[in-house]
Amino acid sequence: MFEVKVYVSLKEAVLDPQGSAVKGSLHHLGFEGVEDVRIGKVMSLRIESNKEEIEDKVKSMCDKLLANPVIEDYRFEIEEVVSQ
Repeated sequence: MFEVKVYVSLKEAVLDPQGSAVKGSLHHLGFEGVEDVRIGKVMSLRIESNKEEIEDKVKSMCDKLLANPVIEDYRFEIEEVVSQ
């Protein structure tokens, strides 16, 4: 069993209106040192698989559903969960 964290964010060249709104709100609240805000998402998955296939499975999931590779970048972390 594997615990997978998938991090998805807009590509640097893609405008992030939500991030801009948060940045403006932070400045309004007095946090003037904030230069940029990018909004993303984190997904946690538990996957039953073997070590040889898990990375390919997660890449396929990201490319087909979890991220839009045209406008988003993704990265992931895989941790094996030891049954007790």
